[in-house]
Amino acid sequence: MTSPTSDRASTVLLVGASRGLGEAMAGEFLKKGWNVVGTVRGSTRTKLHDLAAESGGRVEIEHLDITEPDQITALRQRRSGQSFDMLFVNAGTANQNQGETIAETSTDEFVRVMLTNALGVMRTVEGLQDLVRPDGIIGVMSSGQGSIGNNTNGGHEVYRGSKAALNQYMRSYAARHADGQRAMVLMAPGWVRTELGGPKAPLAIEESVPHVVDVLVAQQGRPGLQYLDRNGTTVPW
Repeated sequence: MTSPTSDRASTVLLVGASRGLGEAMAGEFLKKGWNVVGTVRGSTRTKLHDLAAESGGRVEIEHLDITEPDQITALRQRRSGQSFDMLFVNAGTANQNQGETIAETSTDEFVRVMLTNALGVMRTVEGLQDLVRPDGIIGVMSSGQGSIGNNTNGGHEVYRGSKAALNQYMRSYAARHADGQRAMVLMAPGWVRTELGGPKAPLAIEESVPHVVDVLVAQQGRPGLQYLDRNGTTVPW
């Protein structure tokens, strides 16, 4: 996707790009000719730093912890005047013991997961939305486990609940922006072998991420919110 008024390269603001799906997405966007501004937490060197060093200036690195509202504000101010074709918030986490039920989860652990996966994501969307072109794309990394209709087996209760909450909050956000021209996407990438997904996940990163990026880019010019999987299929709410 390029600008309808110029031949400039499109740029994505990719939040949570230091490793796993986020870092792989940054690489995939590069392959498709996009420029990337990717965020990391802390000061430790990451795979995104390696990608940036090899990108010829096409990857820039920002620092952001989405659980810190002041950092969201600071990022918006640093990038004021820049217009992104896409904002995609990939940052997320899971509770340490995903086998525990919601009643067994400690209050601190519940709050940590919900803060990162729901409140932090939505604060980031709200805080950075003005950096996105009026006809651009705003997407967030959801999960098929956030689908209430597809939940027939239970399990992963805290994580499921956080993604279902994220889906609901994005529905509210979309309703408040129903007259806009932006495409909005809740992305379900599948169960992928990452540090978060674990070694038992059936999908390799390369089996998911290229399709995820293709689906996101294809939403240009399709206003409104969609809940899609890596194949572009609508996921039941």
